[in-house]
Amino acid sequence: MSREIRLVTRPVGEPKHSDFEMAEVPVPEPGEGQVVVRNDWMSVDPYMRGRMNDVKSYVPPFRLGEAMEGGAVGTVVASRSEKAPVGTVVLHGLGWREHALLDGDRARVIDTTRVSPQAYLGALGMPGLTAYAGLTEVAPVREGDVVFVSGAAGAVGGIAGQIAKKLGASRVIGSAGGPAKTAKVVDAFGFDAAIDYREGDLEGQLAKAAPDGVDVYFDNVGGAHLRAAIAALNTHGRVALCGAISQYNATGPVPGPDNLALAIGKRLTLRGFIVGDHAHLAGKYFTKAAEWLANGDLYTEETVVEGIDNAVDAFLGLLNGANTGKMLVRL
Repeated sequence: MSREIRLVTRPVGEPKHSDFEMAEVPVPEPGEGQVVVRNDWMSVDPYMRGRMNDVKSYVPPFRLGEAMEGGAVGTVVASRSEKAPVGTVVLHGLGWREHALLDGDRARVIDTTRVSPQAYLGALGMPGLTAYAGLTEVAPVREGDVVFVSGAAGAVGGIAGQIAKKLGASRVIGSAGGPAKTAKVVDAFGFDAAIDYREGDLEGQLAKAAPDGVDVYFDNVGGAHLRAAIAALNTHGRVALCGAISQYNATGPVPGPDNLALAIGKRLTLRGFIVGDHAHLAGKYFTKAAEWLANGDLYTEETVVEGIDNAVDAFLGLLNGANTGKMLVRL
């Protein structure tokens, strides 16, 4: 038997354990061209909160009473596909379950000789590509730029700050919650400075950390962080709107930044983006990132929760900032 997590109620506000259920199902047999994967690692990500709402979006909502989906890495245990024989380690999109049945062409064979399998859910996966796309195509970093990254201790933000440095940023500032995380943003992830959003006065803290202003803002949080960034941005500043985790559990309309008019005089560019629109960068980025990881030139960190029994706890913790780096569930 195999276990899976299903969404049974669409959350209102912050999700609760009662919105989910664990179900046991038989381990499937593969059909022609299919494989069965025993999932070893699964990812929990902020975007999954949006899929719990029954609204039109860039990705379909989760279906009630069915196993949820998400990035996963596992080992093929049964195969009728030449592309992925038994024993192959693959990346795919059917997480939230211990075993997954999928067509062989939906299972991407990965190389784990130089990097860990779970790296393909972080720096070598969607979070890493998101950071790279945001800072190369959406809000391009130029030599000498000052860059501000919110959610800097998270899976995307921690990588974004390091990529900004590699792209020539003269100063990179991160925002995180609490003294332990802000210290790690500087000491481990290599940012030049970090501000603690829990201390309040984001505008004042950012002004001190970036006395000459900000040229690029990578936004994972929205809300007060976006307001502070708009105040600090220099003329022709660029903003990559990647996420707004501060608003994901809101039960009503959330007001936008009340200083948005500054974008006119400063001639700012605020651009939202979805990583799937930048898939053409994947080959170039993954080649670079694999080399960085193998050489120790890209620092990553993982927060690992053990067992599918605790997958919901991992997701709820993610929404409340319990992770440093990539939040993962080891199955």
